[in-house]
Amino acid sequence: MKIEIWSDVMCPFCYIGKHNFEKALEKLPFKDEVKVEWKSFQLDPTLNASEAISTIEYFKEKKGVSEEQAKQMMQQVLQMGKNSGIDFNFEKALITNTFPAHKLLHLAKKYDKCSQMEEALFQSHFLNGENVADTETLISMAESLGIDKEETRQALTSNKYDYEVSQDIQEAKNHGVTGVPFFILNEKYAVSGAQPVELFKNALTQTYQETVSPHKNLSNGENSCDTDGYSI
Repeated sequence: MKIEIWSDVMCPFCYIGKHNFEKALEKLPFKDEVKVEWKSFQLDPTLNASEAISTIEYFKEKKGVSEEQAKQMMQQVLQMGKNSGIDFNFEKALITNTFPAHKLLHLAKKYDKCSQMEEALFQSHFLNGENVADTETLISMAESLGIDKEETRQALTSNKYDYEVSQDIQEAKNHGVTGVPFFILNEKYAVSGAQPVELFKNALTQTYQETVSPHKNLSNGENSCDTDGYSI
């Protein structure tokens, strides 16, 4: 069963959604039959990758709110994070263009390490206050997951994965996605937002029962013909 997840590194609800989704999946008997595919999405592609500003400053400029209002908005997300086991550090988090981070995700996908890289990027941005557009920071992250340093540098400094990132973003538009996280469950159902664990669990179970379980072979294969002849 395939689960596609559109997400952006600087979206706190994407981090919460990832944790809740993974907690739900861990409780399901068919978890080993689920393949997760992370997709790129940019909340603000107008940002400059060579610059980084604090979360407070970004909210003040982007939302046109006061510093106090920005802090109140973040306080609500802080509590949601704690409920999901995440201690957001918005005071350190740096807002920048996340396109380079998405290129790194596509490189990680090549080695089947996309989920691990997604987690590493979230931690880097929300917990460690690192610049997720900085080439050396991203290279270090890749090395920690066993991905070659020079291959990572080439991926980040060339346009090698630009098309893949852009395709993910275009695909999101084709699906009508305007916000993240956004989950498509085996091409049948969609779940948007950082939903509670129980909702993910129920949605995954329903999708599995309707799209996978009915096709499972309930017999032992006896009394049939196959490419090796009769099976009796």
